[in-house]
Amino acid sequence: MVTAVRHLGPNWYASVMGTAALALGGAALGADGPRELFVGIWALSLLQLLVLLAARALHWACHRDQALAHLRDPAVAPFYGCLAMALLAVGAGALALGRDWIGGPAAVALDSVLFVAGTAVGLVAAVAVPYLLAVRHRVEPGQAAPAWLLPLVAPMVSAAVGPQLVPHLPPGQLRETLLYGCFALFGLSLLTTLLMLTLVFARLVTRGPLPLALTPTIFLVLGPLGQSTTATGAFADLAPGVVPAPYAAGFGLLAVLYGVPVMGFALLWLALATAHVVRARRHGMRFAMTWWAFTFPVGTCVTGAAALGRHTGLAVYDWLAVGLYGLLAAGWLAAASGTVRGLLSGELLAAPRPAPAAPRPVTVRTTSGAVR
Repeated sequence: MVTAVRHLGPNWYASVMGTAALALGGAALGADGPRELFVGIWALSLLQLLVLLAARALHWACHRDQALAHLRDPAVAPFYGCLAMALLAVGAGALALGRDWIGGPAAVALDSVLFVAGTAVGLVAAVAVPYLLAVRHRVEPGQAAPAWLLPLVAPMVSAAVGPQLVPHLPPGQLRETLLYGCFALFGLSLLTTLLMLTLVFARLVTRGPLPLALTPTIFLVLGPLGQSTTATGAFADLAPGVVPAPYAAGFGLLAVLYGVPVMGFALLWLALATAHVVRARRHGMRFAMTWWAFTFPVGTCVTGAAALGRHTGLAVYDWLAVGLYGLLAAGWLAAASGTVRGLLSGELLAAPRPAPAAPRPVTVRTTSGAVR
């Protein structure tokens, strides 16, 4: 077991995020029939989280050299944002769905613990990873990758799921502080994400498509778009009675005036990302853990569309949420089946394959004496 976890990176938390997104997206649709199914999916995400936390603790205890190497690798370090988002997503699912199984008080306690832990980890990652990119990693502009968004999106997840704890606090200052604190996390994440997104887009249009294995990560851009729309909807849901009336009404306006155009951009990016993936499949893209990028980012668009449906009253957003959930379910099935096959074969936990060495140049002398 100790040897098996040597190459277990922080990117594995994406599988927890994807499973929790499948549960939360289903809950957001408001379908009462399959609610028990969504509760079961959330329970699976909780089990995944517990197993991964234990495995990663063993990784740090027994393979500290490899863990530190992950932090020094600009391609791996950004995935520490996935730890924060996994904690937050499972915590949100506890209150939205888990209460049916573990009871209300236990669900509130579990969500509170995971929210505090996830927010703390997310804030550390949002500072530490960009700092390492600037000071230790020394990356080139052409190395910009969608994964760089991961640590910056984590505070946005806190902003989106934190408001659901507001009703469980005593009325007054504590409720208002939590709501405004989540709004501050919204701004923190939004502005830093916009800065990083320009680098990612510039890399795509100036350096060409990503390597085949990394192509699914283009879907990660949907994360901050859908999650910020979800967050503004949550602010509007909880603001009445918590903040003064003018500000409560302002949150309601923000949910629509911000959410509608951002969801439009998300749909555009979804089409662009899908085109890149179709191209990559035609060129031989095989399964990799990056396929989990098909899940959580799309899940945030499901909850974002559902929030717009609530606040605009337009059925088109409800149908959009249903359509996106179908895409999320298909992505989860593809990623989960590939992960199970990779675990059974041992391929996913094996050491990375070394890059093939370039052939040595061969010098040939012709009969004329020329060298080729």
